[in-house]
Amino acid sequence: MAEIAISARHVSKEYVIAGINHDTLRDRIAHGCRSLLGRQTAKKVAPRSFQALNDVSFDVREGEVLGVIGHNGAGKSTLLKILSRITEPTGGEVDLYGRVTSLLEVGTGFHAELSGRENVYLNAAMLGMRKVDIDKRFDAIVEFSGTQQFIDTPVKRYSSGMYVRLAFSVAAHLDPEILIVDEVLSVGDGAFQKKCLGKMDEVRRDGRTVILVSHDLPVVASLCQRAILLRHGRVVGDGQPQQIIEQYMSEAFTDAGVSLADRTDRYTKGELTVQAITFLDDKLNPLQPVMSGQHLVIRVHYRCHVRKVFKDMRVMVVINRDERASCIFSTDLVSRTPLDLEGSGYVDFHVPHLPLCGGRYFLHAAIENNIVTQDWVQYAAELQVLDGDYYGTGRMYPHDGWRGKGMFVDHSWRFERMS
Repeated sequence: MAEIAISARHVSKEYVIAGINHDTLRDRIAHGCRSLLGRQTAKKVAPRSFQALNDVSFDVREGEVLGVIGHNGAGKSTLLKILSRITEPTGGEVDLYGRVTSLLEVGTGFHAELSGRENVYLNAAMLGMRKVDIDKRFDAIVEFSGTQQFIDTPVKRYSSGMYVRLAFSVAAHLDPEILIVDEVLSVGDGAFQKKCLGKMDEVRRDGRTVILVSHDLPVVASLCQRAILLRHGRVVGDGQPQQIIEQYMSEAFTDAGVSLADRTDRYTKGELTVQAITFLDDKLNPLQPVMSGQHLVIRVHYRCHVRKVFKDMRVMVVINRDERASCIFSTDLVSRTPLDLEGSGYVDFHVPHLPLCGGRYFLHAAIENNIVTQDWVQYAAELQVLDGDYYGTGRMYPHDGWRGKGMFVDHSWRFERMS
């Protein structure tokens, strides 16, 4: 059995919230003026404590890839900062056996006035790489980032995408025994994200120990061998990734009082958001569950939070089971008509014959265009599909062993005997 690489024992972290309360910007300006005049009349409030982590214990073995999931505020980033020795725990202890590299904030340490080349050497040195090693890997770092043409240009002239690609590439080419990663696999465009995932898979195949925090649950399911679930600073689940993801989503859907509109675990600009997803039949009556082959309407409700017309947008829904995409619906795939959104409303996706086998599916929703993503919510709704007679033949499945493992496709066949 592999040796222990990381051992966390009864780790707790408590933060004390300051005892001076400035409720508004006006309060803060007034406090600054009083400070200059030597008068302190700021409103005093009793200090409060916040328990970010509470009695967290787990082991990670050499070569294991551990995913850490949980809602915002669950304690994920605090845990990674403790594992990375950025902050000390209030209680408990952590033992690390091997060199550690952390990818927590991509680009930390980059200097805007320096060129890309100079920043590669500076940032790699800050992350613990010797100059001789940087020399050996420099070409690979630059090639991976795709910034060859601009490597001698000051990074202040880089686009945000170029900046994070180069920063991630530096960190990704280190050679630690333990790699700690926090939400950095989403940097850059789709092509670069694919390269990031490939690099992470390479790290895994090299037998290095990895701890990965991500809200991208399909990535956790595909890259990790094990996952833990944090809730309010405590470990409430530890096991196979898909099992822990199912637990996480079950809690999300049964969390009383939290509507989709109020969910905070989303990527959003805050100006245009998905408010709800409802399921209807062909007569627009509420429908849940739905049967295979039945007419399904997926209604995506949206709301604009600013007085503005959002031009040329698309509304998209992805339905999947486990980590595999099953169906993709997008307004721009079936129509060239520009979609301009303002105020509030909804978009209906009509599926005349639902092709999904019976089972439990999850929906992810986005509002975006080719320039910006306004709102992206993973696991925005749950859809229960019952066995149905999709082909109208009186038979639902040709083989019980395939139940729930795919989708139906309209097809025909012919038979011809050759002898």
